[in-house]
Amino acid sequence: MNIVVCVSHTPDTATKIVVGADGKTIDPKGVKFIPNPYDEFAVEEGLRRRDGGTLTLLCVGGDSAKETLRWGLAVGADKAVLIKDEQRNDSFGVASSLAEAIKGINPDLVLVGRQSVDYDSAQIGPMLAELLDLPVVSFVTSFEVNGTTIRAERDVEGGKEVVETTLPCIITAQKGLNEPRYPKLPDIMKAKSKPIEERAAAGVADRTETIGMRLPEKKQGGKVLEFSPENVREIVRLLHEEAKVI
Repeated sequence: MNIVVCVSHTPDTATKIVVGADGKTIDPKGVKFIPNPYDEFAVEEGLRRRDGGTLTLLCVGGDSAKETLRWGLAVGADKAVLIKDEQRNDSFGVASSLAEAIKGINPDLVLVGRQSVDYDSAQIGPMLAELLDLPVVSFVTSFEVNGTTIRAERDVEGGKEVVETTLPCIITAQKGLNEPRYPKLPDIMKAKSKPIEERAAAGVADRTETIGMRLPEKKQGGKVLEFSPENVREIVRLLHEEAKVI
């Protein structure tokens, strides 16, 4: 089976984020970037399902995103393609660039992580499905392939849902789909010399503009009051004036 996995290069969730001088972007200095954790499940599943076919990685980003593509090559991907675009952050713009690249590959299956840990939009999979006119199953925790039929189990609020569709299709990978492997040192060294194809970003231009970015305000420390008839009035005041919940 020929498979495409779309990956993204994201800040480590343990990294301290600083807003850049322009007030619209992240200052990359001192920020550690990693493969998007949810994409690791997608790559692992692609490796397991390849079965003699070709596994191609696609990533939209700048030169630094090559680190994530080399990680993918180190764990076993066959090809890696960097769609060059330093500034593209709009989900539809990213999906459009990915879709144009996927059209030229014509894969049997497209895998993406359920969402990226930086923007958390969970939009790329469904947008790709619309742009490519393919069925999509999101938040998948397991699936079976029988010929051209896929039977997938996905997380839904309060339980599980079983969905059946046909290949080619798009699956967004949820935690629990598998246990991602770690690259071995010899494979990491080999991946450094493997070619990464570069393409100019295609598709539509961004349709949104970032006008500002700021970090969440620090939470104030909580107040502890002993419950007593005398403190009821103060508790009500705090809930109304400070917590604003009543």
